Amino acid sequence: MTAITVEHSSPRTFVDPYAVDDAAPVWPAPAGQPQDADADHLLPPPHPAERLSLALDPRDRRRLDLHAALTAAGIPPRPEDREAIDQLSALPLSVNTALQRWLRHTL
Repeated sequence: MTAITVEHSSPRTFVDPYAVDDAAPVWPAPAGQPQDADADHLLPPPHPAERLSLALDPRDRRRLDLHAALTAAGIPPRPEDREAIDQLSALPLSVNTALQRWLRHTL
């Protein structure tokens, strides 16, 4: 058996496709603000005076909390689970709290 050797006439260089050129900004700064190279956010922080003062319905709050608890437990809800989550959200707060506690203990 003959061993096959491959010879290259020129050395290949490694190219990192994820390398960032520090000279060029990654995200453009909002109008009227200087570019900050150390910024770790894409949007400016919210202004408290501009927040909406809307109250969330308790059933909607329980539905959002249940979505978050399921996702944190590693069970992301599927679109076909929406009806079941809506029905569970209609149950009293004590039932919803127990359900979320059970999900937290699965971690």
